[in-house]
Formats: sequence, structure tokens, C-alpha cells
Amino acid sequence: MFLTISTTGTPDRPATDLGFLLHKHPESAQAFPTSYGTAHVLYPEASAERCTAALLLEVDPVALVRRGKGKGRGGAPDAALAQYVNDRPYAASSLLAVALRTVFSSALRGVCAARPERAEEALPLRVEVPALPARGGPDLVRALFEPLGWAVEAEAVPLDERFPEWGASRYVRLVLEGELRLAQALRHLYVLLPVLDDAKHYWVSADEVDKLLRAGEGWLAGHPEQKLITSRYLARRWSLTRQAQERLELVRLADADDIKVEDLDNAVAADADTEPGEAGGAGGGGGAACEMSVAEERTESLAVRRRAAILAELEACGAARVLDLGCGQGQLVQALLKDARFREIMGVDVSVRALTIAGRRLRLDRLGERQAARVRLIQGSLAYTDKRLKGYDAAVLSEVVEHLDLPRLPALEYAVFGAARPRTVLVTTPNVEYNVRWETLPAGHSRHSDHRFEWTRAQFREWAERVGGRHGYRVRYVPVGPDDAEVGPPTQMAVFTLAGSDGAGPRGAEKEKEEAA
Repeated sequence: MFLTISTTGTPDRPATDLGFLLHKHPESAQAFPTSYGTAHVLYPEASAERCTAALLLEVDPVALVRRGKGKGRGGAPDAALAQYVNDRPYAASSLLAVALRTVFSSALRGVCAARPERAEEALPLRVEVPALPARGGPDLVRALFEPLGWAVEAEAVPLDERFPEWGASRYVRLVLEGELRLAQALRHLYVLLPVLDDAKHYWVSADEVDKLLRAGEGWLAGHPEQKLITSRYLARRWSLTRQAQERLELVRLADADDIKVEDLDNAVAADADTEPGEAGGAGGGGGAACEMSVAEERTESLAVRRRAAILAELEACGAARVLDLGCGQGQLVQALLKDARFREIMGVDVSVRALTIAGRRLRLDRLGERQAARVRLIQGSLAYTDKRLKGYDAAVLSEVVEHLDLPRLPALEYAVFGAARPRTVLVTTPNVEYNVRWETLPAGHSRHSDHRFEWTRAQFREWAERVGGRHGYRVRYVPVGPDDAEVGPPTQMAVFTLAGSDGAGPRGAEKEKEEAA
């Protein structure tokens, strides 16, 4: 099992700096024990003009059988047929990827104290792998490496050169050329070699997700073959693949908005897991802890009243398919699931933590087949159009808009009202005028630390009328909670109805007649 990495240089910036970057001296051959054999590092050539480092992995077939997954338990197909006679000692696979991580661990992290400036530079690199198992052939090899900036030569190896009619084997001779940081190149190889082989010699556990995301930092989230890479790397374990894809989607959204992932995935605290009716994060009718006065705490929380008002409006408009946009911990989704009139419910949130808590709340893994078919939880950002949101009767934005920066509101408006265009949209948001009634809220403070703004009744109506007029929706307003004669209700709700909609339901039609009167 063999791999070479070459670079070129000049007298001022010699190619032998490759030895510093790999932390392996060009003038010595070194050997490193691995779980399945011995890895050797040597330099076939080392001059200022050109330097080549070679990694040779000698695999012990007996150790592979004894320490590996064994016959019939998901190992490489060749090993399942013949445990001691197979391609593992010769073809680049996950064994070579593990050797890369073991021998070049510092280089993978981009650490080089002796030449730190070189570690940050893009180098002219050439990588050669004489025998690479590629399930998908040369086309898949190119599809995986070319988007990363490599020029790819992938030549299919014939089964037998003397008998061309037998066709090609599943192996390719791979040559990659490009100008990249060495750490980037090693990370590409570490992830994609086992992906192409599509077999791992060890049990894939939950920590493999972290390994994948660390090695894929900066390139995997935006790769066009991300789903295939993730699935194959994690040995097609569905739960791990879904977890990795959710985290990668969060990275992609954070990159698109030029913010940190932790700033985007902040809907709930890491240990949050409140029960229905308690205060929670944004979305799904959760509300903030300060949204409950002493008097209300003794009776019924504002979060519960808000969900009741939303359910009443959804019933009135006759909605059967409902979106909970910014579903948070899933309190509203849970309430909808209890009512058989809502045949299809989809909760959407950008926060992986919130969706995880919502899944536990709903006990998705224990639902019966009919109940499970009614509900879906998906990760997504409301700042982008999403074809998955089309075709629903109603959408709910409960305590969501105030968590967005004002410059991003137009994107949400178009994604919901312009692209998804449900027949009914319900939007609830705090009424800042009512804040003076909260006994525990200091003057001038928002109800939640993540609120970017809080509107007065006039500001909310101005926004709602503008959005409704632009996208063809009629708007009416519903107070939620005690309607104070001086400052209004604690929560204000706008009910948007698509103009010309003929499916408003009997109670919705009666309300519209009353409004017209």
C-alpha cells in the first residue's frame, strides 16, 4: 500500500521544506507501528528543486483478521471471501487513511513550528496512488477531487492487460496535481480514500462524525457530493449520517451569513429541555422566561395562551397541513400532533440542539406508524427559499421574527410569503409596550437576550401591512394574553390570508365578514 506526495521549490523556498511540514526528516527512513502493520516514511528524492515523500504501509494480514471486523460483519468484500488473501496489503483504503492520521498528525492539523509561514502557503503538490479501489470508477474519483481544486488523472486498471476483453477492475491509478496547503491535501486524502473504497476495516462509532467534520472543515459543507461522502465515510449508518449532515448544514448556513456556528445555533441552551407550558427558546411558542408575571404564573403561562390562540386560528382557517417555522423545542408541534385534524406537520429550525430536544419531546422513535407519518422535523434557515416548504395550508412564525437582525427580515419575508406562499400565515411577536407590566423585567431590557428588536403595536402593524400588500395577503390582528387598555396585550398576532383564497374554512369566513363589517 503506497502513496507519494511531491512538491517543487526554488533555492529561496526549497522543496525540502516538505520535510519540516510533514515533521519527517528527508535524510532518514522512519518506521511507525500501527494496529495492522508498519508504516514507513521515506524520501525517494529530496533536493531544493523537487522533493517526494512516500508513505508505505506494510499490512499484517493476520493482525487484520484478528483485530478487524472479521468475516461476515461488514468488512471489505474481498476479506469476507478470503480472510488471508485479499487486496488490503496493496490497495489504498481506510488502512492507509488511518496511517496518514497516525504518521502525519501534526501536518493534518497544519502545525509547523519550524516553518509556520510555509504551513499557511499553497504549495504545488502532486499526489500519486498506484492502486486505489474506487467503487464508482474514474468518474466518481473526478467528481470527488476536482471540486476541491485538483487536476485529476484517474486511469482504470485492467483486470488483465493480456485479456483486454475482460474489462477494467475496480482499481484506478490516481494522480492529483494542484496548489493547496499541505494540511488541506492530507485532509482530502484522509476522508476520500475510504470513501472511494467504500469499506472500513474498523467499527464506525459516533466519534467518527467528529473526525469527519474536523477533517472536512472548510471544504466538506459545500462539496457537491457531500451526501455521498458523508454516507460512505460513516459506513452508511443512517443515524450518524443524519447527524453529520445536520451539522454540515449548520456550517454552510453560518458561512453563508458570515457568522460563527455557535451564534447561529443559539436557539436553546445546550442543556435546555423544558416541558410544554414552560418558558423556552425562540419558535414553537416557547417564549422567554421573563414572559410570565407572578399573577399569570399562578394561572396559565403566556406560552400556553399563545399556543391556544394559534391552534384556534389554524382550526378556523381549516388548515390540515401546517408548517411550524422556527419550531424550537417542539411545543407547538406536539400540540398539533395531538389534534387529528392536522394531517401533516413539519417543524423547521436552524438549531440542531433545538431539533434534538424536539425529537425527544415528541418521542419520534416511539411513535406508531400512522402518527410518525404525520410529522417531520427538518433543519433549515428561514433566510433562504426552500422547496420543501411549498404546498402547505398554513405556516406559523411564533416568536421568531424578533430573533432575526432587521436587515435579514426581507429575506425571511420572501422565503415565506413570496416563495412558500401558504394560504394562511400566523406571526406572533412580543409587544414591547407591555414590557412595563413585567414585574421581573428591568426597564429598557428585552424579554430575551437573543431578541434583536421588539416592536410596538404600531410598528408591527406597519410591517405586517407592508408585507401583506407586497405579497398579496390580507391581514387582521389578534391580541394574545390580557389586553391592557393602556399598553395592549403582551403578545401580538397577525393573521395573513392569501388574497383570493377560497379555502378559509367556515369559521375563518365568519371572522372575515365580521372584520369587513
